[in-house]
Amino acid sequence: MIKKILDRTKGDRWIWLIVILLSILSLMAIYSSTGTIAYKNDKSAEQYLVKHLVMIVGGLALMYFSHLLDYRYYAGISKVLMVITIPLLLYTLIFGNHVNDASRWVTIPVINQTFQTSDLAKLALITFLARTLTRKQENIKDVNKAFIPIMGSVCIVFILIALANLSTALMLFGVSILLLIVGRISIRQILIVCLAGMVLLTGVILLGSRRQTYISRVQAFIHPEKADPDKSFQANQSKIAIATGGILGKGPGNSTQRNFLPHPYSDFVFAVIVEEWGLVGGLVLVLLYLVFLYRCVLIVTHSPKAFGALLAAGLSFSLTIQAFANMAVAVGLGPVTGVPLPLVSMGGTSILFTSVAFGIILSVSRDIEEKKGLDVPEKKPAAGNRNKIIVGEIPAMG
Repeated sequence: MIKKILDRTKGDRWIWLIVILLSILSLMAIYSSTGTIAYKNDKSAEQYLVKHLVMIVGGLALMYFSHLLDYRYYAGISKVLMVITIPLLLYTLIFGNHVNDASRWVTIPVINQTFQTSDLAKLALITFLARTLTRKQENIKDVNKAFIPIMGSVCIVFILIALANLSTALMLFGVSILLLIVGRISIRQILIVCLAGMVLLTGVILLGSRRQTYISRVQAFIHPEKADPDKSFQANQSKIAIATGGILGKGPGNSTQRNFLPHPYSDFVFAVIVEEWGLVGGLVLVLLYLVFLYRCVLIVTHSPKAFGALLAAGLSFSLTIQAFANMAVAVGLGPVTGVPLPLVSMGGTSILFTSVAFGIILSVSRDIEEKKGLDVPEKKPAAGNRNKIIVGEIPAMG
């Protein structure tokens, strides 16, 4: 059975290795950082570890099945996802679970599992943009046929997420702009999208229900010496954890700041990793994400179809930007956000959707291998075709 699964496992081997290494690192970090919350909830750290292990195994299973499906079928799936996502985001804003003045989650009936709808929205928008940009290449400069549908989808999803989760919305908006650039949208039209985004962002900051939270976090980041101690508490504890980690760290399970950080197992898991594994451990984690991005760039440049290239580019940009945003907050290079570290932070549905994104990227890589009979890095694209987008055929369901 295992041999059969391994024989069917295709795609970039480096990405598979990175996923396995991140999963192992995640299990160690979560086991170490959940002691305090386990004590508060009268549970054991092992219970949280087992729950996290189940999600990791479930994520690997989803990744495996996602990579087996021909990536072109995700074009059709993206339409269904967008139809589901927009009403679901609206439902979340109105009827979702409110935590810290933000409505980001809905509870799935029967299994009683919370579900962050922005995770689905990220996957839906990126796949939908890749599909639309591919389909509209012949009319890519046409305002009515290409620009308005693209701008509308980006702005609608942005505003619906931003009202409850501004950091995620900004990252998704940035990924969307990168996709528009790769997809040959004119600079003038991209500037219009950026202007529309700035208008929406200003409205959210000035009129949104969480405006005071956003303003206070930015002020605490710019002027930490004047900030309310409660507002800068998380950032300060994270800096202490990183500063005391030194070069080699205190050793696995020896973190002290996990007892003070409000979310050492999710938002600030990187700080705990550096405290226990030191600068070396932190650099290894950074290197893993950089190698992942590099392998994805190779996949993008070798993909013979526009949809595969745009799909791999969008998903890889999203995952790496999220990773570095999380680590930047932990080391004090950005205001506090609620962005998890992909495949490392403890989480339910976020791990599953992240795993699906990895699986889709591997599906594109698998297609390249099967068509060329070569490993991705062994063949370089011709110099004249490097910047050329080839419009590939998408199955009828798309």
